[in-house]
Amino acid sequence: MIISGEEPWQWPEDRWRSCANRVGAGTSLARPWPDGKRCAVALSFDVDHETFELSKGGKSISRISRGQYGNRRGMPRIMSLLRKYDIKASFFVPAVSAKLYPEEQQAVVGEGHEIGIHGWIHEFNSLLPPENERELMMRSADTLEMVTGTRPVGLRTPSWDFSEHTLAIVREMGLLYDSSLMADDCCYELLENGERTGVIEIPVEWIRDDAPYFSMSLETSLRPHISPEDVLNIFLREFEQAYQEGELFQLTMHPDVVGKRSRIWILEEVIRAAKAKGDVWFATHRQVAEHASIGL
Repeated sequence: MIISGEEPWQWPEDRWRSCANRVGAGTSLARPWPDGKRCAVALSFDVDHETFELSKGGKSISRISRGQYGNRRGMPRIMSLLRKYDIKASFFVPAVSAKLYPEEQQAVVGEGHEIGIHGWIHEFNSLLPPENERELMMRSADTLEMVTGTRPVGLRTPSWDFSEHTLAIVREMGLLYDSSLMADDCCYELLENGERTGVIEIPVEWIRDDAPYFSMSLETSLRPHISPEDVLNIFLREFEQAYQEGELFQLTMHPDVVGKRSRIWILEEVIRAAKAKGDVWFATHRQVAEHASIGL
């Protein structure tokens, strides 16, 4: 006889099935890309700036200054590269970042890039009461619209932290897509308790994120442990396989990480490799989600 208890190994089947199916992956939406392109490339930037430290209490002036580097040096280098290669990208922006640097985000939208929701102050969704999570998400969307004149249609939760209430809030807000989860390499429809939602997931992955490779902490043993050349090799291998499969290559970067002088070339080399194929569709996350949603 199975005794039901609080430990997961004691759960009855209906409990662990319910937990596993709370937010699920539905139909894979890999499909022919526009204009006969073989592969889609979606570049994204999480514009955290000072909010990464502010969300933890803002006690470290040193870490706040590191966030300021993203605005002063990282963003100009990124914008210059995207301009050079005529590529549109997606920028996921905490509302506090947008309020600290409104001209920056206005320039991003002014050059045809996408702005997406990335929390209020880079808070952890799963630590919030549901009413606070809902209020902050809605306030964040309102703030981004007020600053940029454009209403965001997509969400990337801070630190990809997805609570059991996040999807319901996404649906209430009428968002087109989320980009916080990792059930596939290509787009898919999100399911809520097994039911279709019409919300597109553009999956992320720590492998395709610059921050884990270059993170640094004086208080812990966390140190960059891999060279920029090795990070580029990982990104290029991810891209090459996506190209061979005819699917999506999604990449997540941060202005204060990839925007450093010794790393910005990684982004340029990825762009050059994709451009060299001749049949790659560079698209914002919104464009990818709109294309994936056809026929849903």
